[in-house]
Amino acid sequence: MKKLLYSKYDKSLIKDLPRVLFEGRIIVVVSQDEAQRAVDYLLSQPILGVDTETRPSFKKGVIHKVALLQVSSYDTCFLFRLNYTGMTADIIRLLEDTTVPKIGLSLHDDLMMLHKIAGFTPGNFIELQHCVRELGIEDLSLQKLYANFFGQKISKTQRLTNWEADVLNDRQKLYAATDAWTCIKLYEELQRLKQTGEYELIKTDNNDNVQTDISKAG
Repeated sequence: MKKLLYSKYDKSLIKDLPRVLFEGRIIVVVSQDEAQRAVDYLLSQPILGVDTETRPSFKKGVIHKVALLQVSSYDTCFLFRLNYTGMTADIIRLLEDTTVPKIGLSLHDDLMMLHKIAGFTPGNFIELQHCVRELGIEDLSLQKLYANFFGQKISKTQRLTNWEADVLNDRQKLYAATDAWTCIKLYEELQRLKQTGEYELIKTDNNDNVQTDISKAG
């Protein structure tokens, strides 16, 4: 049976979906030595998911620097607390690496914010928003895309918490790791569907997601 995908997913359906959570190891990185070991491990992996978190600002004109860079393999996610470590040589080595594909969403914004901390030349990054367009999907948010492809919900309740807190709580760590890891899951499912054609695209109305047409893939 082919997987049904929607060109635009109805956001109102997400709240009733089962929640997806990263179930692997989460390791917080707060020193240069820890960053070196983390990067050595990550660059030994076949694929990585990446994301960033920034302390929210509730004052007009006030923008904080990126506080957290989360980078996940299949089973281990490292949370680089940039407000403690800064952009170390090893973190820059990770970002400039051209061998291991690093999957993310809205990477232009993430990389631009990281550039405000230190200069680097981005390596092998793959933008999920570009990949989904090849299947005719118009949504751009990670939450909508994951719901569309897997029928599961990525909770966003921790997004506007303080990412510069002295200690990240367990909910923050799990949220950050889940966002990075699900990028890998989405990318690999996208690649599978592109190769097999085992999906049907349901084109939905921009306003109320009424089905207007079904385009069979393959």
